[in-house]
Amino acid sequence: MPTHIHAGKRCFSQQPAFAPGSDEEKKNFKALQQELTFQFQNDFPDRLASKTVVIVPSLTLDREILTKLKGQVYYEERMLCLLMLLRMPQTNIVFVSSLPIDQVIVDYYLHFLPGIPSHHARQRLTMLSCHDASTKSLTEKILQRPRLINRIRQRISDARHCHLVCFNVTEFERTLAVQLAIPVYGCDPDLLYLGSKTGSRTLFRNCGIPMPDGVENLHTQNEIADALYQLKQNNPLLRKAVIKINEGFGGEGNAVYTYQNNVGEAELKESINMSLPYIHIIADNVNHKQFFNKFENLGGIVEAFIDGDIKASPSVQCRINPLGKIEIISTHDQFLSGEDNQVFIGASFPASAAYSVEVVTMATHVAKGMAVLGALGRFSIDFLSVFKNNEWTHYAIEINLRKGGTTHPFLMLQFLTDGMYDAETSTYLMPNGQHRCYFASDNVVSPAYIGLTPSDLIDIAMFHGLIYDSTTQEGVMFHLIGALSQYGKLGMVCIATSHERAKMLYERTIAMLDYESYIGPQRTE
Repeated sequence: MPTHIHAGKRCFSQQPAFAPGSDEEKKNFKALQQELTFQFQNDFPDRLASKTVVIVPSLTLDREILTKLKGQVYYEERMLCLLMLLRMPQTNIVFVSSLPIDQVIVDYYLHFLPGIPSHHARQRLTMLSCHDASTKSLTEKILQRPRLINRIRQRISDARHCHLVCFNVTEFERTLAVQLAIPVYGCDPDLLYLGSKTGSRTLFRNCGIPMPDGVENLHTQNEIADALYQLKQNNPLLRKAVIKINEGFGGEGNAVYTYQNNVGEAELKESINMSLPYIHIIADNVNHKQFFNKFENLGGIVEAFIDGDIKASPSVQCRINPLGKIEIISTHDQFLSGEDNQVFIGASFPASAAYSVEVVTMATHVAKGMAVLGALGRFSIDFLSVFKNNEWTHYAIEINLRKGGTTHPFLMLQFLTDGMYDAETSTYLMPNGQHRCYFASDNVVSPAYIGLTPSDLIDIAMFHGLIYDSTTQEGVMFHLIGALSQYGKLGMVCIATSHERAKMLYERTIAMLDYESYIGPQRTE
């Protein structure tokens, strides 16, 4: 929405907003984005600066794929970790969600603020809700509620010292940023293609980064069949190939094709055409017709399935700041499940020192290429690593141009400990000289947990001594708490002095939840 300047502050006029997607909106957005440089240089490093952060944790992704994610509306709660920004005494936060967030959950996060009374933090926190559990993205819901947008504006005292934080940035987030007249710390939607499967492979190739043999920019079933044929021609020993929809995430949107045995070259193409309708689709409740229709609409890739007795899935989290500087934030070893290990279930931080420096070097080359194109904000680059002949070989898999499953765990660790990750040694060092690791998962789920409320979870964790302890700087941080009662699902970050202790803490927490769910309420209130 257009603005005018008054009394040294940018104020909001009541003129009509620019048409979404129009040249005028894009021009206004680019002008707003330039203001991030001023904020980054002046507001960001000053903990006493007066500023406002508007947090819109919208998963603005393909709606049909997103609906396959159980409890997807509660994934917005992962960005509650940013409430820890309230530890800066003049920072205000506006947090918007699809559904109201239980006050018990908000209190849980505020409890961990170092050196800030909860009452002081609460006065600087505004929680707003769309009261809408539909499958539309949160940002779309907000744009359909002009009164809600106005309430957000009313909480911004000076737009020159305010920015928007989102899970990912699409044309909807661009429209919202322009209507709020504040920049968004994220990538211009015009660069969204970089985060697609096709865009990732194109950039990897341009940067000279190794990746699995494959073909991108496909749309039809015939093109998929031709690509599968070509891959087998390139490598007669290839057992499988992965078919990926451009906008899939967390393994959803993937399918695995298995080549039939003992098929000669003359019969190979016919064999592929006959067996293609029977590919193994990773997402539950998606039939082959739906998968191929979605592939046709969004496009995608086919790439060789990498075999190996010893494999790892490291990920490098990067950030390009408003000055164009590249930062390596963290590395993780991702843990994947399913028949073909395509579904993300958790991650361990930091990644193994055996190969972390190598993948960081590769990721840095990719990040430089993205910076040249004008990318901004957080993103991650996933790899597949195979140990053979006493050495690791790495393949770049995809770019996630958004926050992801490894973003909030690291933010929580950083906010709680004020430590720093050293990419050269693959260690996280705290101010007191100690190291910390964690094991994190968004997919702790059991039917036995259904019916447990947020209050129940916190009571159980306190009774068993599992809640994060600021004195020892070890323990468990829970997230996705709102999904627990309905879906029996939650997430956790288990922080400890070593990978072994972190995994042990995770397993102990699972055992505690299983036990408490089995015995039911036993303690006297």
